[in-house]
Amino acid sequence: QVQLVESGGGLVQAGGSLRLSCAASGRTFSTYTMGWFRQAPGKEREFVAAIRGGVTRYVDSVKGRFTMSRDNAKNTVDLQMNSLKPEDTAVYYCATSILTPLYPLSSKDFGSWGQGTQVTVSS
Repeated sequence: QVQLVESGGGLVQAGGSLRLSCAASGRTFSTYTMGWFRQAPGKEREFVAAIRGGVTRYVDSVKGRFTMSRDNAKNTVDLQMNSLKPEDTAVYYCATSILTPLYPLSSKDFGSWGQGTQVTVSS
């Protein structure tokens, strides 16, 4: 089973940027789809982005603002978040899936999860 640890969350003003990172253990990291999810208080966990090979998928609300990348040599995935909005405030989680991001994915499609990192965007 893959172990995941997120980092990089914090407090930022609207319009600012943050970069989240997720470090994964395991020798088969490159074979997984990696995803980012977020969960705001009182809301369901929401898909944000996923990547595998040359395919990346984003939720519409972050397209053009967030960029997901991965480094298979370092077993890491990053989420660069620009032009942040107060509605981006949530706990952000990284997760693994065996399914391809060519098709829409939900939290049910992901197995291993990190502990989450808080992102707070002030207005």
